[in-house]
Amino acid sequence: MTLIEIIGFLFAAIIGISLGLIGGGGSILTVPVLVYLLGINPVTATAYSLFIVGFSSLIGGLSYAKKGLVNYKTGIVFTIPAFISVYLTRLLLVPALPEIWFNIGGLAITKSVGIMVLFAFLMIAGSYSMIKNKKKLKKSAKDADTVQKFNYTLIIIEGIVVGALTGLVGAGGGFLIIPALVILAKLPMKEAVGTSLLIIAAKSLIGFIGDIQSGGDIDWTFLSIFTLIAGVGIFIGTYFSNKIDGQKLKKGFGWFVLIMGSAMIYKELLM
Repeated sequence: MTLIEIIGFLFAAIIGISLGLIGGGGSILTVPVLVYLLGINPVTATAYSLFIVGFSSLIGGLSYAKKGLVNYKTGIVFTIPAFISVYLTRLLLVPALPEIWFNIGGLAITKSVGIMVLFAFLMIAGSYSMIKNKKKLKKSAKDADTVQKFNYTLIIIEGIVVGALTGLVGAGGGFLIIPALVILAKLPMKEAVGTSLLIIAAKSLIGFIGDIQSGGDIDWTFLSIFTLIAGVGIFIGTYFSNKIDGQKLKKGFGWFVLIMGSAMIYKELLM
């Protein structure tokens, strides 16, 4: 095992710990670590990320389910369109993407560059949701404690959009799902988090099946070790979550993700 691989596996633990501490966001680091640190092709990295994110979210989701903090009806309504969207994206859309998307001046935007830039913009959007004031979301969550109301049309549309984004870049999309569950499905915050984790697990693993069926080259030994370490990290993070202020940690992590996403755009387009 090389030094770079050891560092990569340490980052796997960090990703898991961050997921356990703040309930999300950590998975958004998976693709950058796989691509920039371990030198894995971006398309393959997004496939690996789907498995890693799916397995990690499943661990967290089952923990919430044991506490009765999962709304299965809402999860099914959201997950079915997300299932279809992420599966078809990985099976049909990603393999069909051209190697050269377009040219800007003398810069050719290749498939790999395009995926990483899209992922970087998703990171920036995710960082905003972690940094911004959450008063509106908290108010919606408070209202959800007394009123249970579904906006099926918007929930289904959101499921399709999040599924497609997950399929393209390999991120879980929790920063999109949780607000949707609170605002559109009127779920209490903790229930929204638990439901979101199982939605992310299900659609990510379904997307990974699409990769397998499309003939993707999977290094199962590496993927298993990385995923197992991330899973252990989740238990460590969960243990310390009651001892650390998760909201302050999430805001600081959001700034880190914002800087990292901006650096990725600079590297891919300007270097």
